[in-house]
Amino acid sequence: MFDAAPLLRDVFGFDDFRPGQEEIVDAVTLGENVLAIMPTGGGKSLCFQLPALMRDGVTVVISPLIALMRDQVRGLQEAGVEAGALTSGNTPEETDAVWEALEAGRLKLLYMAPERLAAGSALGMLRRINVSLIAVDEAHCVSQWGHDFRPDYLRIGELRRALDVPLAAFTATADAETQDEIVEKLFDGTAPRKFLRGFDRPNIHLAFAAKDGPRKQVLDFAAARKTQSGIVYCGTRNKTEVLAQALRAEGHTACHYHGGMDPEDRRIVETRFAREDGLIVVATVAFGMGIDKPDIRWVAHADLPKSIEAYYQEIGRAGRDGAPAETLTLFGADDIRLRRSQIDEGLAPSDRRMADHARLNALLGLAEALACRRQTLLGYFGEQTEPCGKCDLCDSPPEVFDGTTPVRMALSAILRTEEWFGAGHLIDILLGNETDKIRARRHDNLSTYGIGKDWSRPQWQAIFRQMMGHDLVRPDPDRHGALRMTEAAKPILKGEAQINLRKDTIRKATRRPAVKEMVSEEDAPLLSALKAKRRALAESARVPAYVIFPDRTLIEMAETRPATLDDMARISGIGAKKLERYGATFLEVLTGAVEELHPARRKLAGRDQGEIYDRLLEVQSQLSRGPDGIDKPLTCTASQLAKVAQLRSDDPRAIEQVLGDRRHERFGAAFLDVLRMAS
Repeated sequence: MFDAAPLLRDVFGFDDFRPGQEEIVDAVTLGENVLAIMPTGGGKSLCFQLPALMRDGVTVVISPLIALMRDQVRGLQEAGVEAGALTSGNTPEETDAVWEALEAGRLKLLYMAPERLAAGSALGMLRRINVSLIAVDEAHCVSQWGHDFRPDYLRIGELRRALDVPLAAFTATADAETQDEIVEKLFDGTAPRKFLRGFDRPNIHLAFAAKDGPRKQVLDFAAARKTQSGIVYCGTRNKTEVLAQALRAEGHTACHYHGGMDPEDRRIVETRFAREDGLIVVATVAFGMGIDKPDIRWVAHADLPKSIEAYYQEIGRAGRDGAPAETLTLFGADDIRLRRSQIDEGLAPSDRRMADHARLNALLGLAEALACRRQTLLGYFGEQTEPCGKCDLCDSPPEVFDGTTPVRMALSAILRTEEWFGAGHLIDILLGNETDKIRARRHDNLSTYGIGKDWSRPQWQAIFRQMMGHDLVRPDPDRHGALRMTEAAKPILKGEAQINLRKDTIRKATRRPAVKEMVSEEDAPLLSALKAKRRALAESARVPAYVIFPDRTLIEMAETRPATLDDMARISGIGAKKLERYGATFLEVLTGAVEELHPARRKLAGRDQGEIYDRLLEVQSQLSRGPDGIDKPLTCTASQLAKVAQLRSDDPRAIEQVLGDRRHERFGAAFLDVLRMAS
């Protein structure tokens, strides 16, 4: 058995492991495949950093965010560990230092974004540097059931098979479905050794509030915690800038952070946050993931998070030192409408979208909870606990009332319209409104027509929201958001069960005007960043912005989020010339990384020959040292590969003319097979 104690003490400065760390470190060090689910702040990073120092070779860490990687690399380097990251945020000097350390065999941990795995050269590079372990941080990103799906995480399983090394996956948020998908995608369905370390963070105080002047609510919350470090999460980039300015006007030290900023400006904010006391960062959800700043004393959500998993992870950035920390999450009807539309407009199959609606219902259930929030939160993750005494509902229990009657009215309206309509039309029925839609469908003849006039429209909206929070109804993606009853609703409809609702959210319900946006709010930050890049290019070229790309092209980019130049070539308004001129620039905005394509390959983007080129590159890598792997290295130029990719499969002599005798002898037959398979 390895003795980790000296390294734990001398490198990381800890006399003892935190609960649960030691057995995970032992398993990872021994080369077992591991899935570890640990609470935020539970010390996940140590569980792969320490084994990396105890094993021969390089540990590759797949991590989703530049901020996360830079923070961990900086901390390791300060502790005397040879670590580096290859990211689009690197300076040239930083990248040179990483390559120098790799070539000298000194580097122990190499951090990479999952998007870099898409580059054809990545696998060859990793094979050369003696990788002995793959560590996957934020492993829930592999799951389309989870809250932060990253398609490039799906390549990690292929990488594990290609390198034939053990893999250790870590996350703080994974329900049963997400765990199953992690096992399937990363471990080929072969169960790794699993460690589940609980989800409770008892030092964090939980609180929710319905939006009622949300800017003032956030400012008041921050004012009561002046000089304390905090994070305010917002749903849009513009809101981060506006709210940061408002906080500064109130005398706080505050700055904003979002993906549309220049990398150097983001790096400055990250450095300030790590070093300054009392700084408030107003950010989109990317900020803070994996940053081990122990003294964040509070986290506020100016907008409703995407799911309980996202909420749990984001509040978990507070109080990592174990000292008391506080949270506040604001929510409103517009938030919920936005989240519903994001689910419905997604490309996931119907059952997955239905599951996502159920997840959102669970978050609403937490927001509208009648008793201890921690019981509701931990219950979602399958843990039971006593009332915590450290949440707003334990501090001040909400006023409730018997809501059985209005809930039965709503369920009856759903039943009598055969579960084909959303809340808006159902509320019109209950209020007895004479709309064209009601008259056309003769819903004014229903027994439920007009029976709900004792409540206003905003109050009915609050009732429907609580019904969703209790998971009595869910939007049906196949019926364009029509509400369908769950099994839990039927006893109430039949008069066999009662239900209590919160009186405060019914009483405070007010009407808020809806705002129509060009894209869903989830895509709006990305669209803003794409427009900013377009504006910069247009100003530089002294041409109108639409000459670069029209709005409809940027909207399609924001909604489809192409991950490669091949994907981008399929977007309307992007021809070959514009792809060559602007493709890489906009792709960096979309993915946060530059796709490392040779110009010869870039010219084939979006064409069948591009895929053939990639396959030729793979074959060349396999045969670069000959069929037995013992010959002198030999490769083709990118230009030669591009020319072969465009040849016909029925002209074998043409390959010889392009490659020459020596290369044709090694690669000709295999390249011809690729062309024939593609024809």
